[in-house]
Amino acid sequence: MTTVAEPGYPAPQDPTEPIEPEQSLGDLVSRMTSDVSKLIGTQIELAKVEIKDEVRRAGKGVGMVGGGGLAGWFALLLVSMGIAFGIGNAMDSVGWGFVIVGLVYAVVATFLVLKGKQQITSATPIAEQTIESVKEDVEWARQQRT
Repeated sequence: MTTVAEPGYPAPQDPTEPIEPEQSLGDLVSRMTSDVSKLIGTQIELAKVEIKDEVRRAGKGVGMVGGGGLAGWFALLLVSMGIAFGIGNAMDSVGWGFVIVGLVYAVVATFLVLKGKQQITSATPIAEQTIESVKEDVEWARQQRT
């Protein structure tokens, strides 16, 4: 078994000996409290980074849904008028021309909205790496007690 010393402390020759035998119990408890505070702070920062990434991903999905809606709106207003009149003139019924064009653009808009919704629902704002890291830290602390 290899001996691992804490950063800044020399490794003892005998693994059954304390790293710093001259420290009082109060000093050790103070150092442990400081180390736990640092560990918790680090875990909180990791959770923030993970959640920020997931929110950014969900934001892209929301943008796609909005872009799909806006594209659908402009398409329906501008292009469909010309195409509908063209089809209507060819069929001798302008009304049917508008119906056909409207259905085509409805399909496109539906595709964009569903794709954006898929992006939104695939985002998981759960800090999975942080949870796993905390579990490892708890297991390490249990091993240190024994």
